[in-house]
Amino acid sequence: MSPRAPAFTDRELDVMAALWRHGPSTVAEVREAIADPLAYTTVLTVLRTLEAKGHVDHAEGDRAHRFRPLVSRAAAAAAALRRVRDTLFDGSAVALADQLAALPGTSAGELKRVRKQLKRRLKAGRKR
Repeated sequence: MSPRAPAFTDRELDVMAALWRHGPSTVAEVREAIADPLAYTTVLTVLRTLEAKGHVDHAEGDRAHRFRPLVSRAAAAAAALRRVRDTLFDGSAVALADQLAALPGTSAGELKRVRKQLKRRLKAGRKR
C-alpha cells in the first residue's frame, strides 16, 4: 500500500474503481469498465500516473500489462472521508453524518442500518 494517504483526481478514481471492481486488468479492460468513452492512451496515461504515485503496479502478461491496485478501496474511502470531514465540515464527524443523513434519496432503512452500525461501534469502543 502507498505510504501516504491516497488522494485521487476524478479520472484516477474512475480507473481505480474499475480495478477494485474487476481485479487485475489490462488497459483495454479498464477502458471498457469506465462509463466515459476514453482513448486507450488516456487510460494508459492515468494508469502510469497512478503507478508513479505508488497506487497501482503491473505485471507483464502474454500480450499486455495487467495493472492491479496497491491501495484498497477501504483505505481510499477513509482518506477521502477524512479530507471531506476536515475541509468541508471543519473536522466534525457529526456535521458530516448529518449531511449524509439529509441527502435526498437516503432511505429510512439506510438510516436504521447506520444507527445499528453506530451502536455496534460504540459497544466495541467500550470493550477496549
